Amino acid sequence: MSEQNSPIDPASLDSLDAIADCLADAFEDGDGAVVGAALKAVAQAPGLGALAAAVGVPREQLGAALASGEFDLDLTLEIMKVVDLHMSGGRSGD
Repeated sequence: MSEQNSPIDPASLDSLDAIADCLADAFEDGDGAVVGAALKAVAQAPGLGALAAAVGVPREQLGAALASGEFDLDLTLEIMKVVDLHMSGGRSGD
């Protein structure tokens, strides 16, 4: 909810950790607008290459898909797996 009031700065998403935190927070929020804004921010993020490598998709292809909001369930699940694996390895508590 507060995520809607303060836009995500893509420049702050400079690592896979930062991207995973951002997406985990958006998925946790559950609001489609928040998830969409997070995905669009990730599409412009300096750390997009790390996510693309972890997902196994070329950086340009992943960026275009995230920016347009047009990607399939398989890609969504791959992104969620990366976020989940990354978060289970050391996200600090609330």
